[in-house]
Amino acid sequence: MVVNGHAAAEAPAAGPMQLLTTAMVLCRCLHALKLGWKVCWAKAASEEEQNRLAFFSHDISMLRLFETFLENTPQLTLLLYVILRTNKAEPSQGLGICTAFLCVTWSLLDYHQSLRSFLQDKYELSLGSSVVYFLWNLSLTCPRILVVALFALLWPYGVAIHFLLVWLAMFLWVSLQGTDFMESPGPEQLYRAIVAVILYFSWFNVAPGRTLYRSIIYHGFILVDSTLLALSWLLCHSPLDEHFYLIPVVSAALPCYLLGLLLRVSYYKWLHPSARAQKQGSYDEVDANRRTDGLEFRTALEPDLVNRRMQCLAQHQFVVPVLAEQHLLNGAAAADAAV
Repeated sequence: MVVNGHAAAEAPAAGPMQLLTTAMVLCRCLHALKLGWKVCWAKAASEEEQNRLAFFSHDISMLRLFETFLENTPQLTLLLYVILRTNKAEPSQGLGICTAFLCVTWSLLDYHQSLRSFLQDKYELSLGSSVVYFLWNLSLTCPRILVVALFALLWPYGVAIHFLLVWLAMFLWVSLQGTDFMESPGPEQLYRAIVAVILYFSWFNVAPGRTLYRSIIYHGFILVDSTLLALSWLLCHSPLDEHFYLIPVVSAALPCYLLGLLLRVSYYKWLHPSARAQKQGSYDEVDANRRTDGLEFRTALEPDLVNRRMQCLAQHQFVVPVLAEQHLLNGAAAADAAV
């Protein structure tokens, strides 16, 4: 997102992690475009080319998610802070804020769609499921970014301390879950650091096992933390402050977050693939330690080129049957829908 006006003057330089993520996204996109152009003009694309295109599409989806929360979301928070600080907003800034919120939520939906491509066609993300998933993440992300911006309005340097403390807590929590996303300890720590940044703003599942209890702990923590940030602004802002119009907005933040949680529960209850598999005789989605024959993954022979990291995350996100674990396809069906 482009930060303009007064925000541009106060926008910090992109950090090394942001620059690295942006460079990786650009590199993957160029490779995907080059391969997609070749496949598009070929009379019959080979299986290897389709698998390679699917590999890049999954990588781009993951890297785009990283870029969103390492760069776009902090810039969105900064822009909100500057607008509230100056109490002035240009139409282009208002449009930019709305677009940025939608883009943040869209990146989460795109990532989930990428994971779903590992499932059989009958578990593809429907329009209704996409809308509920999008609204759920939008309802949870908007209040979080708003209260962080309001807290920065009171204590600009305090929000940096708050971010560091919450980030350390999330980093420790992710480390205790024992992630094994990367092949060596150094990159694994970098991955956990990035995930901790994502968790500051939004839920992100990184490990197998029961997601229900982890989700309750996470959303309970974020709800309490966001409530304290909102209350600190409500109690400490001056009665003569020009931001009195924000009181109804802040008051609506909690119902908005609770609505997001309700939509999330509804999604996992009726629209999640494992919920649909449960109707065919399987169990609840949240317990990934059990086994089921209801949820089916693509069962073609595993190709030589497979995005094993995204494959692993798909296994964490969905229940993996015993037989399907040995024959996961790399989501090649999603190659035609790749960006």
